[in-house]
Amino acid sequence: MNRRQLLMLAPALMAAPALLRAAEPADRFQPTEVAIRDGFEVGSIVVVSRDFYLYHVVAPGRAIRYGVAVGTDELIWRGRATIGRKAEWPSWTPTPQMIERSPDRYARYADGMPGGPQNPLGARALYLYDARGNDTAIRIHGTTEPGSIGRAVSNGCLRMRNEAVMALYEQVPIGTPVYVY
Repeated sequence: MNRRQLLMLAPALMAAPALLRAAEPADRFQPTEVAIRDGFEVGSIVVVSRDFYLYHVVAPGRAIRYGVAVGTDELIWRGRATIGRKAEWPSWTPTPQMIERSPDRYARYADGMPGGPQNPLGARALYLYDARGNDTAIRIHGTTEPGSIGRAVSNGCLRMRNEAVMALYEQVPIGTPVYVY
């Protein structure tokens, strides 16, 4: 390679790191339309806990994928439920089990906490009910800790970024089936 060829190649070599960075995927937990396997009813919600994703099925074989935080290993809830209630800026009361596990953290909220920007349920909550119509105490909700998305950190609920749960809240009616794997 002569000097002229080297000089012509220099700008491309200097730009190479920027081009490689541009090829890296954006935030993998941002809402993204994706293909999914057939068989899930349109409108349903499917959560794959081990991958930290919630899928809202929008058409046969198509879903909007959202990042979620899930329960820690011993607190992962799995099963089928339906959305039995929806709330904007929900109030929150820790369960007796949460208070028992971490009294220093939760006992002060035993009488509840009003909804608002500091509330751990965030901007919206979807309440999951079992086949008999009983509240499972599991919620799909927003969070005051958006950095927790993509991790197993909760007491069993499914956390979403506030802007994501606000969008999902508008799309799903009460009675929507939810499958958590």
